[in-house]
Amino acid sequence: MEENRRVLVAMSGGVDSSAAVWLLQAQGYECVGVTMKLFGGQPGDVEDARAAAERMGIAHHVLDCAEQFRRQVVQPFVDSYQRGETPNPCVFCNRALKFGLLLDKADELGCAHLATGHYARIVDHGGQPSLCKAADPSRDQSYVLYPIPRERLGRVLFPLGELSKDQARAIAARAGFANAGKRDSQDICFIPDGDYLSFLERCTGRPSPAGDILDQEGRVVGRHRGAAGLTIGQRRGVGVSSSGRIYVCSKCMADNTVTVGPEEALYSSGCAAEDWNWLTQPQPEPFEALAKTRYRQKEQPVTVFPEKGRAVLRFKEPQRAVTPGQAAVVYDGNGTVLGGGTVGEVFK
Repeated sequence: MEENRRVLVAMSGGVDSSAAVWLLQAQGYECVGVTMKLFGGQPGDVEDARAAAERMGIAHHVLDCAEQFRRQVVQPFVDSYQRGETPNPCVFCNRALKFGLLLDKADELGCAHLATGHYARIVDHGGQPSLCKAADPSRDQSYVLYPIPRERLGRVLFPLGELSKDQARAIAARAGFANAGKRDSQDICFIPDGDYLSFLERCTGRPSPAGDILDQEGRVVGRHRGAAGLTIGQRRGVGVSSSGRIYVCSKCMADNTVTVGPEEALYSSGCAAEDWNWLTQPQPEPFEALAKTRYRQKEQPVTVFPEKGRAVLRFKEPQRAVTPGQAAVVYDGNGTVLGGGTVGEVFK
C-alpha cells in the first residue's frame, strides 16, 4: 500500500511555517496549507501565509477559529489569572487547537500528517515516536508541546527541529518568501501591548480591585492595583519602597493580598503538576529525571512521584519562583519529553 505523503502545514504567516513548507516539499511531501484566523496576532498574518502558499504552489485554507480560541484559550487564560495563577496560553492553544482541531482538519483533508514551524523533534525510539528537544537549545519549544496526545505523536512533523533560526530565515530568503525578514512576535498574540491587567479588566468587564501588600510577617507595607496583574518572582512595578530588593512571593486571591519578600523567600522544594500528560509509557513508580517549570529555565534534577492524573516533583536543589499555572515538563537525560502538567500546589 502506497504511503500517504500528504501533510497539512499550519501556516501562521511567519517565517518558520513558510520555511517548513519548503523543507517538506524538498522531502517529497504533498503540502496543504492552513491558517487559523484568530483575534489578535500581527496584522497581515493571513495574507502573508496565503502569499507563501501561492509561491509554493499549494492549496491554502483559512479556518475561522475565533470562537474556539476565545473559549479554549483566552477564557482559560483569564480564569487562571483570576485564580492567582500565571498561565501559559501557548499550552492551551497547542492542546486544543494546533494538535486538536488541526489534526482533525488533517483527517478531513485526507492528510496523514500535521506539520508546524515549532522548534522540536519527533524521534523514533524502537518503533515509538518521541517528542524531543530541538537541536538548537536556544530555540527549543518542546516545553510548550507536552500536551500533544501520545497516540497522535506519530502524525506530527517538525521540519525545523534540526535547524537554527538563522538557517530557517536563510531558507525562506532563498525561496523568495516576502516574510523572510518578518520579526518574531514577542508577546502573547492576543495581548500585543503586554498590558495583562488591562486585558483582564476588559474581559471581565470590571476593574481589578486594589488590595494590601504584605511582608513576610503579614504587616501591610503597600497597596497593589490588582493582584492578578502581578506574578511570582516579579520585582519591578510592585509598588513598595524598600532598602533592598523585594519580590512578589505569593498571592491570596480570596483575601486580595500580595506577599512580598527577599529573593530567598522565592525558593521551593517541589510542586504538584495537575492534568498530567504522558508522552512515553506511563511510569507507575517514582523515578529520577530532569524538569523545568519555566520556558527559559535549564532543566533541573528531580524525583518524580506519579499519581493518578498528576505527578509530584521533588527538586534536588530548591528552585526559584515556581509559579502556579505554569507548565512543569519532565525530560530524560537525552532531551526526550516524558510528560508534563500544570503547576498547582508549590511546596516550600
